Amino acid sequence: MADYILVIGNKTYSSWSLRPWLALRVAGIPFREEVIPLDQADTRDRILAHSGAGTVPVLRHGDLTVWESLAILEYIAERHPDAGLWPDSQASRAVARSVAAEMHAGFAALRRAMPMNTRRDRPAMDAAPDVQADIDRIATLWRDCRAHHRAGGPFLFGRFTIADAMFAPVASRFRTYGVPLDEVCAGYVEAVHALPAMIEWCADADREPWVVDRSEV
Repeated sequence: MADYILVIGNKTYSSWSLRPWLALRVAGIPFREEVIPLDQADTRDRILAHSGAGTVPVLRHGDLTVWESLAILEYIAERHPDAGLWPDSQASRAVARSVAAEMHAGFAALRRAMPMNTRRDRPAMDAAPDVQADIDRIATLWRDCRAHHRAGGPFLFGRFTIADAMFAPVASRFRTYGVPLDEVCAGYVEAVHALPAMIEWCADADREPWVVDRSEV
C-alpha cells in the first residue's frame, strides 16, 4: 500500500495539484490520491481536515503533512534521490530551482486570464499586454533551458524534472487557449502532453462531472 496520500482538487482545473501528481507518476512513486471537488459547499471544510492552509495539494506521509506544490516536490526529491527529479549538474540544478521558483511566485496575469481547463480547446485569443509579457518571459525561459541545459531528451533539462512539473499546467494553458509558440516551445508543449502520466491526468479530467464556472472563461 502506498505510503503517500496526495490530496488534490479537480483534475480539470487544479494546476497546483497537477504538479506533484505528475512528478510522482513520472517517477513511478506509489501514492494514493484523494480528490476534493472545488467550489462545492463542503470544499473548504474537507480541505481543512487535511491542512490549515485550506488549499490543495496536500501530501500526507504518516504523521507528516506537507502543503504547497513546490514544498511537496522538494520533499519527494529528497526522499527519492534516485528518481532524478532535479538535474544532475550543480549549475543545472541551480537554474532549475530558479525557474521553478519563478513559476511558483509569478505569472499572475497569465493565471487570471487563462485558468487551467484541460477539457476545453479555445480559439487563439489576443492576449492583453501583461498576459503577453508573461507568455514572452515563459517562452524565453523554455528556450534558454532547452538551449543550455537539456543534455538530451525533450524536456527543459533533458529528462523530466521538477521544473517540468512546475510548468506542465502552463503547457496545458498554452494548448487550451491556442497560444502561438515558436518551434522550440511548441515542441516542449507536445513533449509534456505526450507523457503517459499527463495523458492519464487529462483522461481522468474528461470523466469528471464537476464544473467550476469561474474557470470556464
